[in-house]
Amino acid sequence: MYKFAARFKRNIYQKFNFLNESMQQYETVIILTPLLSEEVSKEAIAKFRSILTEGGAEIVHEDNWGLKKLAYPIDKKTTGFYHLIEFKAPGELISKLEVEYKRDERVMRFLTIRLDKHALAYNEKKRSGAFNKKAETSKSEEVAN
Repeated sequence: MYKFAARFKRNIYQKFNFLNESMQQYETVIILTPLLSEEVSKEAIAKFRSILTEGGAEIVHEDNWGLKKLAYPIDKKTTGFYHLIEFKAPGELISKLEVEYKRDERVMRFLTIRLDKHALAYNEKKRSGAFNKKAETSKSEEVAN
């Protein structure tokens, strides 16, 4: 009876695509403490990047936003180094990544979200420069001349 139940469960999972789940696209923003030197912050980002790649993730885009002011103080600090990583990964990797974020003292805050089709389209447009105001104004000036 056990073999039948296991086979039945496997068939149900395959039918509803639980086992064959493709890699989803995620975006994570990390805020590192401002007390770090540039080398140490790059080392921390490299550590998280290696966790992603070793877990089978494919990094799509990275953006270092630099030192920015926080909306509210965190641990008596008003600024932090922001870094964004967009990647494709299996769902199990996200929990491992967030555990590493929590263990690392250099990380003040983090947020990881799964991107839907609208967010993917928005990110593609943003990367291609569709929202760049300087590019739009220079194009309109060229047309006017």
